[in-house]
Amino acid sequence: MEINFNVPLLATATETADSSMVLAAVLLSLVVIYFASKVGGELSNKIGLPAVLGELVGGVVIGVSVLHLLIFPEGGTDAANSLIMSFLQITAGLSPEATPQVFAAQSEVISVLSELGVIILLFEIGLESNLKDLMAVGIQAFLVATVGVIVPFAAGTVGLMTIFGVSAIPAIFAGAALTATSIGITSKVLSEIGRLNSKEGQIILGAAVIDDVLGIIVLAVVASLAKDGAVDVGNVVYLIISASAFLIGAVVFGNVFNKSFVAIADQLKTRGELVIPAFIFAIIMSYLASVIHLEAILGAFAAGLVLEETDKRKELQKQVIPIADMLVPVFFVTVGAKTDLGVLNPAIPTNQEALIMATFLITVAIIGKVVTGLTVFGQPGINRLAIGVGMIPRGEVGLVFAGVGAASGVLSKPLGAAIIMMVIITTFIAPPLLRIVFPESNTTANLDSKSGEPL
Repeated sequence: MEINFNVPLLATATETADSSMVLAAVLLSLVVIYFASKVGGELSNKIGLPAVLGELVGGVVIGVSVLHLLIFPEGGTDAANSLIMSFLQITAGLSPEATPQVFAAQSEVISVLSELGVIILLFEIGLESNLKDLMAVGIQAFLVATVGVIVPFAAGTVGLMTIFGVSAIPAIFAGAALTATSIGITSKVLSEIGRLNSKEGQIILGAAVIDDVLGIIVLAVVASLAKDGAVDVGNVVYLIISASAFLIGAVVFGNVFNKSFVAIADQLKTRGELVIPAFIFAIIMSYLASVIHLEAILGAFAAGLVLEETDKRKELQKQVIPIADMLVPVFFVTVGAKTDLGVLNPAIPTNQEALIMATFLITVAIIGKVVTGLTVFGQPGINRLAIGVGMIPRGEVGLVFAGVGAASGVLSKPLGAAIIMMVIITTFIAPPLLRIVFPESNTTANLDSKSGEPL
């Protein structure tokens, strides 16, 4: 997922909007988000499903699909559809003329908080992971990621061209959208069910990271095709080299930095003496990843892996948890809120063609990732089905592909809707499926339900 804070737009919006109204709108949005995340998470937990699924569903309920409490301009809606804007007009005297600017600024702020949430999530996941364990499954993770990119890409592209008669470039774009894996959603579910540090969990996590890097490269290729019908080979080579150099450099640098980090933290005596330096490091790593056109979340994950090697890890994990509890739900609820289930309505004629293509894409999306588990070797007794299922969710990463394709004009409306449907279904079926494919024993039964610590 390409992190784009879109500062110029935010600055423009806030300059023309009443700052007090923007703050009021953001505060109301956060109330709605936190309420939806808790209600959804608690209900999901009561029926034995991961809380993250409830947060996603809660987002859908308050978003563009149902209540229109939390909506965003990029979804094709405007201020007139926002119930929060209507509430501000009634209770706070927001004028109709100022409403569009306040709506734009509020949407930008929530989007930025959402992106910060996923950065914190990946930093937390990095702290919970073990670099040595990840490196130990490196070859298996690489194979899983590579097969998880090649199989759905080839099957989706060829199928769309031969079965549906889609021309080459749109078919390639749709095939590329099938390659993504949402590391945020998968890692959160694995953490919730106590399987993040299992052999399967480490392979899934490693493969998702590699898959993310490969996905960025694939996106660069198809974006070049959509733009002028040719691939910018130099840009692709640059991405491959920079991605490899960044990840290897993070590992090498970590061996030097983690001792310095502990020494610095021991010298600090004021509030936040451990967590603030850790976040400075995580944000710098995220920034560096973003600057070289990688995903900021990869930088945050790498920072977590580096600090996991220090003897301050457990203390830092405890201090990060409450911060993550505040920001991570914003990310998952926002993903759900931006999900427009209207594309699933068969009563709309244009959706009927999209539903047929979506059925094909969903089938390829699921099978193309499930078969990746078969590539794991030298691991007797490993749950290969769980590895494949863990790679299924496309989440926000798939939406980036759909958004880039729509912006370029290369995707027809039915094909664009089909890709969105594929993203929705794979995102929502993965959490309960992960719960099913991992046996209940040795997971949540052995963890404290609130803290996640061993009983």
